[in-house]
Amino acid sequence: MKDWDARRIARASAAGLVRPPRTAGGPTRAVVDSRAVRSGDLFVGIRGERDDGGRFAGAALEAAAWGVLVTPDHVRDLPGDGAVLATRDPIAALGRLARGWREQLDCKVIGVTGSTGKTSTKEILAALLASHRTTLASRANFNTEIGLPLNVLEAEPGVEAMVLELAMRGAGQIAELADIARPDVGVVVNVGPVHLELLGSMDAIAAAKAELIVGLEPGGTAVVPAGDGLLARHLRDDVRTITFGEGGDVRLTGHEEGTVAIDAFGERLELEVPFAQAYHRANLVAAVGAALAIGVEPSGRVDVRFSPLRGERVELPDGTVILNDCYNANPMSMRAALDELASAEGPRRVAVLGDMLELGPDERDYHVEVGRQASERGVDVLVTVGPLAAAMEEAFDGQAYAVADAAEAAALLPEVLEPGDVVLRGRARGGRRGAARPRGGLSTWARC
Repeated sequence: MKDWDARRIARASAAGLVRPPRTAGGPTRAVVDSRAVRSGDLFVGIRGERDDGGRFAGAALEAAAWGVLVTPDHVRDLPGDGAVLATRDPIAALGRLARGWREQLDCKVIGVTGSTGKTSTKEILAALLASHRTTLASRANFNTEIGLPLNVLEAEPGVEAMVLELAMRGAGQIAELADIARPDVGVVVNVGPVHLELLGSMDAIAAAKAELIVGLEPGGTAVVPAGDGLLARHLRDDVRTITFGEGGDVRLTGHEEGTVAIDAFGERLELEVPFAQAYHRANLVAAVGAALAIGVEPSGRVDVRFSPLRGERVELPDGTVILNDCYNANPMSMRAALDELASAEGPRRVAVLGDMLELGPDERDYHVEVGRQASERGVDVLVTVGPLAAAMEEAFDGQAYAVADAAEAAALLPEVLEPGDVVLRGRARGGRRGAARPRGGLSTWARC
């Protein structure tokens, strides 16, 4: 946005220009945390649950911010010589500004959503594109009405592709994000029983995810799982559809250690990959479909680094191997993680699994089913964490323990585990997103 002056920033965001900056040009990026402000930033003061970010407009200007975008009650007597813009709804203004900047950029935009695996798919896709296009991908889980615009506004002129993750917790949210991102390609990785408590049915979840397809312009491309009946009714005649997975246009045909073979519209692609998990291979196939949609044929090595807590493999000093897959928990991610545990070699397989939330009236049945799946996949020891997870024990036929929270799990695990065990760590009730990686030992690991 450096080449946009204050008046253009105001027009694009539909904000009032209370005070122009003394210097020419526009901001380098937008931020919503005043502590992260650098020289040249546009600080957007957003009202949160605990505080109103507009209160920190003065501090942002004193930190050499290019300017601030805040509600009218925070524009008086601000220090410095940066721009001051006023709007009644800073989040909406941020989205409008991002939409305007996206429209100026001459690039392809790929939106990625799904019930599980969307972040990993985004990261794989960005790696596939990196050697062919100048690519910007969403940072971490910047996938909301705040995070997505911040990512878009980081794009420099000359970017050729943006890979943006779109998250939702209710109907209409993906539509809102798609209106900002204006994607050329929409990838729906999967549809599963996530947020059932809020949306009520699988059909409603599919409709919410399909808002990404609805948001495509005529001539765009939808990339969807082959044979998904829930999404079929949302496909459009004026949008190209690429299917992936078994029976799809893009499908996995074989894999060996470090190598994956894919059939893409009858053409064989062979890629070198730094992962062995089956769910990452499935996400890779979806990502290949999206890359092909913008004219990129992936080849060679896929240099991808996944976000923390998603399938990390960590070996402790006593030989215990941790499969650290605790970013979140839902029936689909649990099943995929148990499949990965089943494929691991070790004297015993141990699963530490926490509550799955927002599953609605059938939440207990979903937890019992996970216990059944654990038995079917040869899990030797199951530790459930939380009141909902305790139901898993009903259908599990191995050694089982139920604890109330992560602290109790931390106390129990050193007594239960043996050197060399392979341990799946699902998200434990009481755990924290973004927690530290396991280091010193089992107690430290269980608390994180």
